Amino acid sequence: MTIQTFAEFGLAQPLLDGLARSGFTVPTPIQAQAIAPQMAGRDILGVAQTGTGKTAAFGLPILHAILGLAGRPAPRTCRALILAPTRELAVQIETSFRAFAGGARLSTLLILGGLSRNGQIRALERGVDVVIATPGRLTDLIDAKAIRLDETRFVVLDEADRMLDMGFVQPVRRIIAALHPRRQSALFSATMPDEVREIAESLLRDPVRVSVA
Repeated sequence: MTIQTFAEFGLAQPLLDGLARSGFTVPTPIQAQAIAPQMAGRDILGVAQTGTGKTAAFGLPILHAILGLAGRPAPRTCRALILAPTRELAVQIETSFRAFAGGARLSTLLILGGLSRNGQIRALERGVDVVIATPGRLTDLIDAKAIRLDETRFVVLDEADRMLDMGFVQPVRRIIAALHPRRQSALFSATMPDEVREIAESLLRDPVRVSVA
């Protein structure tokens, strides 16, 4: 059965309202393949280029799940972690998450070099729903004990091949090792070289594989 509308996924109404305001009408192929398995609790291994709608493909299920959680995240924790290779991509992802969530009370935080480290630490002290980070600054804050990932429920590695090409192999492995084993994870990559496969095997459990040209 072909998914024709975002409402067919059973997404929370604030997300449907945010999508409508943002001009999203029909799910793209990667969204049609990836959203339902994630809402069912499955991990995702996605092969997709930039511009295919990946951010909504992983973001909407995460936001839907967070909107259903009670209370607030604990101090120095985040409910979801999105890892991106570059500052530009991280900013784009955070902008999209805010647009999807609309007026829902949901906190996001960018953890990047070039932004105030002290400001990031202060925000983390309150606990954050969604952290969007580049690996270098995130490992810096892990070392400073400003953030812990043992309560993070949702994790995404976006553009994993690019992340490893930029020399982030060891930081990514350290971040994965800091995560609680009971989590839902997704990895998206335009290509799937051996190094990305190794990272995927350490991050994902019995993933659903999705692919678009």
